[in-house]
Formats: sequence, structure tokens, C-alpha cells
Amino acid sequence: MKLKHPFVTEKAMMMLEGESKLQFIVERNATKQAIKRELESSFEHEVVSVRTMMTMKGEKKAIVTFEDAKAAEDILSRLGIM
Repeated sequence: MKLKHPFVTEKAMMMLEGESKLQFIVERNATKQAIKRELESSFEHEVVSVRTMMTMKGEKKAIVTFEDAKAAEDILSRLGIM
């Protein structure tokens, strides 16, 4: 499992509402392709792009853009966050 948990902050929620993007904390050795495959198989929504970066705490964060504009909200509601 490459995904650890969703990263939910005020800035992440603004990205969700404005750009339909989600943020996840992932394993440090996870590749963009592996993150994309896991998200598509777990949530059954097409992923357009995955951007990764390291946080100040040394964790790897992935910012994911979905093809469907409502996919991000649907995924957070399935996870019980929104």
C-alpha cells in the first residue's frame, strides 16, 4: 500500500474546492506511476497527473489531479472526511 493517509489542511481544502485536487501522504519509495495505479484501482476514478514533494517533516506528499471534476469530493466523502 503506497498511500498512507489523506493530507487535509486548510490549503488542501482550498485546492480541492478550486482545482479539484487531493493531497495524500505516501511512502517515501512510492513512484508517481505506482501512486496513480493505486488511486485508480482503489477509487475507480481516472487520474490525470501526480505531483510529489517532500514535506518539512520528511514525509512524501502527492498532489493528485483527477479527470472528473467531482472525483476529489467523491473520494473524500467515501473516506468520511467531507
